[in-house]
Formats: sequence, structure tokens, C-alpha cells
Amino acid sequence: MRLKIISMMAATAALLGIAPPSQAAVDGPDVFWKLSMWGNPRALSVGMERLAEKVAAETNGKFKIKIFYGGQLSKSRENLDGLKLNAFEGAAFCNFYHPGKNPAFMVFSLPFLPLGDPRVDKYVRSKMMSHPAMIADMEKWNAIPYVSGLLPQYEILGKGEPPLTLEAWKGMRVRAGGGLGSAMEKLGAVRQTLPAGETSTAFQRGALDAAAFPYTYAHVAFKISDEADWYTSNLTPGTSECGWVFNKTAYGKLPKQYQDLLMGMRDEVMDATQAAYAEQDKKNLPMFEKTMHKITYDDATLEEFRKVAGQPVWEEWIADNADKFDSQGVFDAIWQYAEEAKATLK
Repeated sequence: MRLKIISMMAATAALLGIAPPSQAAVDGPDVFWKLSMWGNPRALSVGMERLAEKVAAETNGKFKIKIFYGGQLSKSRENLDGLKLNAFEGAAFCNFYHPGKNPAFMVFSLPFLPLGDPRVDKYVRSKMMSHPAMIADMEKWNAIPYVSGLLPQYEILGKGEPPLTLEAWKGMRVRAGGGLGSAMEKLGAVRQTLPAGETSTAFQRGALDAAAFPYTYAHVAFKISDEADWYTSNLTPGTSECGWVFNKTAYGKLPKQYQDLLMGMRDEVMDATQAAYAEQDKKNLPMFEKTMHKITYDDATLEEFRKVAGQPVWEEWIADNADKFDSQGVFDAIWQYAEEAKATLK
């Protein structure tokens, strides 16, 4: 009789469209993680927001992850310090905000690396997240690498007279970090390393002539496009690394099923991020073309730029860091993984 009643109740619930109580795909304890991020929600954070949603769904709400924006938990340059102090469980970081804190990660800011194809970029950076030098960089801050932010290739937006030749960059104050900043210096520009959130204000004050950011989403996210008169469309000088890391102590305390859940989602996180960048380009490029002067350099000019600001910057970086870690090995790994990607992704 009891089984019959239960069966009748289940049938009635089905007829009424009442779903049975959901079972967590991954069971475990209640956990709440805070992730520190500066600025507003944007393409860079889409993948991690996907992670938070999926983790909550898979654990029936037991494992909650929340991204705190606007520097609520820490300033952009201090997120690694916060992880070391166990102030939160994860954070975003940009390598060129603090080169001394993550010297090996600065390889991603070198100009003209073979990362222009988004699929190659994802393959290479995923491999590099487990490179011993990258792990060692984060170890000092009680952090472990999780995923790359897969920042697109940079382009430059600026005010005033458009730099139609390489010579025109001489004396220009350009916001550009890491090896890209060094490349601009090779052209005679004056490098500025402002945090992203301060760049628009610097334009307004007349303290800046141009800014390099991932194309196109970051220029819009940080309102650079509101200030600019022109933009480069094919300079593609390189990119940098704004990735996501976890607090090592907090990660170590997670049950294995939660650790597996996080690590099993890395591809999905990165795919969502790259899709968000592509979607932003569809919206932003028509606006750029309508409101700004488009600069397109010819092949000879681009080749000259690579000659002046490519290999010399690579060699200087390798030499400057040889006593800190295997800088040559880190640099070579980028190219090795790029070749692997091209063979694998055919």
C-alpha cells in the first residue's frame, strides 16, 4: 500500500509539472569563496562568472563562488598580496601591474609572440599555466594558477594627431605594460604603466596620448574609446596576461570532488571568455570605424616595427631574467607549444 501511494504521488507530481527534489551532481560540504577583481563585470570575467554558476548548480548550491568587483576586496596591484594573507580565496591579476611579483609571467607581455590565433593562444597558455616557472611565481604568493584570461592582441587608441608612421610615435606618452611597453620605447615613445581604471582620467587631464589594451573589449570597458580620436587596426604588437589564480591554502582545504569540479571546468571557462571577446568585437568595431580615424599600416612598416621592437626586446628580457629563473626555457616553451598547437589543431 505504501509503495502504491508513493507511486500515485509521483504520477500526480508529474502531471502537475512538479519536479522532484534535485540531487547534487557533486555532493560535499557548504563552502563560500570570494574572488577579488577590479573594475566592472566584462568579457575578462565572463568565464569565471560561468564557473560560479556551474559550480553552484553542480553542488546544489553548497559550493558558492562570488566575484567582488570594483576593488572591494583589494586594489588591482595588491591581489597577490591578499592571497598571501589569506584574505580571499581567488583573484584576477595582471602581470605587468607588478613585474617583480611575477617575473616569469612577464613572458606573456613580450611583443610579437605566436599567439595571434585564438585557438593557438588557448593551447599555449593552458600549457604554460602548469610550467614550473609559472607555478613558482605564484607559490610565493600562496597562489596556484587556474586559467589564463586569454587577452586578445592589443591595439592602440589615442588622442590628437594619428601616428601614421613609426617615426610619429616618438615622444608620445603611451600606456603600455611589460615587453609591449619596451617595444613602444624602441620607437621613441614614453612608456606609462597606469592601472586600467586610471587611464581614461589620464586622457581627460591631458597626461596621456595613447593607450594599448586588448582589442576591442578593454578599450570600451575602461572608456578609452570615449576619449580617443584614432585607433590602430593591424599593429598587433602583442598582449599580456591577466589571469585567475586560487588561494593555495583554500584550494588545499577543498574536498577532492570540489577540486576536480574546478579543474574540470577550465576549458569551459576559457571558451566562454573567448566567446565574450568575439561578441564584443562585433559590437565595438562598427562604433570604432564610425567615431575614430582608422590607422592601417602597410606590410613594410609592420616588418620594420617587428625588426626594431621584436627580437631586441626578447633578448633583453631573457638576459635580464637569466639569474631569476630559466628565462630562455620559458621563452622557448611558448614557441614549442605554439608549434604543437598548430600541428594538433589542423
